[in-house]
Amino acid sequence: MAQDYYQRLGVERGASGAEIKKAFRRVARELHPDVNRHDPEAEEKFKRAAEAYEVLSDPERRRVYDAYGEEGLRTGGWSPRTAGFGNLEDILESFFGRGDPLFGEMFGFTRRGPAPGGDVAAEVEISLSEVLTGATRELSFDAVMACERCRGNGAEPGTPIHKCEECGGSGEIRRVSQTALGQLVRSGTCERCGGSGKVPDNPCTECGGRGRVAGTRTWEVEIPPGIESGQRIRITGAGHAGESGAHAGDLYVLVHVEEDDRFRREGSDLVSVVEIPATEAMLGGTSVVPTLDGDQEIEIKPGTQPGDRIVLPAHGLPDLRGSRRGDQHVFVNVIVPAKLSAEQRGLAERLDETLGEENLSPDGRDGLFSRVRRAFKA
Repeated sequence: MAQDYYQRLGVERGASGAEIKKAFRRVARELHPDVNRHDPEAEEKFKRAAEAYEVLSDPERRRVYDAYGEEGLRTGGWSPRTAGFGNLEDILESFFGRGDPLFGEMFGFTRRGPAPGGDVAAEVEISLSEVLTGATRELSFDAVMACERCRGNGAEPGTPIHKCEECGGSGEIRRVSQTALGQLVRSGTCERCGGSGKVPDNPCTECGGRGRVAGTRTWEVEIPPGIESGQRIRITGAGHAGESGAHAGDLYVLVHVEEDDRFRREGSDLVSVVEIPATEAMLGGTSVVPTLDGDQEIEIKPGTQPGDRIVLPAHGLPDLRGSRRGDQHVFVNVIVPAKLSAEQRGLAERLDETLGEENLSPDGRDGLFSRVRRAFKA
């Protein structure tokens, strides 16, 4: 049977973030392919462990995984563009850090080539009505961008770029040393060219030869219908620019959905309350309730009880999979008059005298709280 993410790291489901991090550090040492050359499955085992850590170290993704498993991770979030799972060095660098001794000394290598750009985080707020239709937001944020003057190559326009003499154009420096276990080959990014393998004769006057400048980036973000508060949108390549020849980071947009006093959200369903006078509950009639599609007239049947539910099909919210809209559940709150005139009191007393058991029978219905609890019971 396939192992779940907790089993891959050897921790209990209630493990803390610190315990999960410690477990992955231990597993990384044990499973890394460079120290398990005898095991042809070492790389695949390491990838599975890294995938488990990536999910369990993120509180939101861990919550989704605990509730819905791997299928929930595929459907519980939304990404307008997808990106593949990083290679082993990407995973290790993000976990241990580029300068961590464990990264370089334990495994004997560092990232090769130019460094990719970092990720950027942003937040947006939308209304509940925009959850129904989707929305567009224009975000402005500080970011490292490719230099427009040199187009990211670091050279003054019209001047040549030659092959780096330090690394021979490979962008990588390899060092060989003898150890008790034999010859050890280590490689790392060339410091002179930054991994690009090229060096400009005349550095760009705008960026100083770095190929990147700090500035403000504007990005139009499309927010899909059905998104829930707390979900993130990942936009590949919209983060900080990488060094020449490396990919840019991603933009992660955290979405907040404003509270709407008229409704309570239950997944793709909405819950609202309509208040009617006791006489209308007895005699029946019509009432108007707000919906995301505008005011809707509903029928109040004679004998309506407090807590009765009226369902408006397809008046809720869509879900991210694009299936049909949820429903709106309207609960009835019967208002009993608090102040009566002498005439009204007399009418009420005469009515009370005529009521019998057949009028007051609950007609087999459960109480108010039982009905409300059962309304959304799975």
